[in-house]
Amino acid sequence: MVGGVAMYPSKNIIENAVNSKNHTTLVAAVKAAGLVETLSGAGPYTVFAPTNEAFNKLPAGTVDNLLKPENEKVLSGVLTYHVVAGKVDAASLKKMIKENNGKATLKTVQGEDLIATWGDDKIWITDSKGNRASVTTGDVYQSNGVIHVIDKVLMP
Repeated sequence: MVGGVAMYPSKNIIENAVNSKNHTTLVAAVKAAGLVETLSGAGPYTVFAPTNEAFNKLPAGTVDNLLKPENEKVLSGVLTYHVVAGKVDAASLKKMIKENNGKATLKTVQGEDLIATWGDDKIWITDSKGNRASVTTGDVYQSNGVIHVIDKVLMP
């Protein structure tokens, strides 16, 4: 369950995300960035999906500005920074963190890295600016990958 709605492993990332009331901003952003077809594709993808509340934590006007047509490329960069090629579930993340002295580096589709760590009994994802998001719901399996819900928007 994500956003009070069942997520079906037989549906792809987009087919499930559009039903989550907690991810309406993310879905609007994916549409504005022209990424619906990509994230509906075969994948597999691992998506760190910020909630509406996470987007609301950004400075006032940030989301509205990113959703403008002239900022499609910037928005696409922010969104693809939340996507890793392959299906990386929580168990795999924990194993990678343990095997790499407490830090796992994840190459995003955008091209830059995210750092995964373990602490306070949860997985943390740190962006290139040092901002940390916690995985609040992990392992939401999709037909083309896995989603981990996070509580902050990551910025390249």
